[in-house]
Amino acid sequence: MIDIRDIVPGQSYACKFRVETMLDEMDRIPGLSDTPLKGVGTYEGFGVLMTRDTKQELVEVEDQETKRTFVCTYDDIWDVDEVVWTKD
Repeated sequence: MIDIRDIVPGQSYACKFRVETMLDEMDRIPGLSDTPLKGVGTYEGFGVLMTRDTKQELVEVEDQETKRTFVCTYDDIWDVDEVVWTKD
């Protein structure tokens, strides 16, 4: 795996991440379903790195499951690796 501090600007990377956010009773990010809200909890996902702020040590990650964007600290991301884009 790659250290977030060693990534090359202009290349694509993805990572696993965790963030504190509102969850429903099934520990999912609320969507269009009518599942009642549980409250704030820890959500873990996998996403593509969109931007990186090296001074504040923050990254913006687009979650591949929900397509939502989250801001995470360097401490809340792991398994950073290069993305290889392919055509379907």
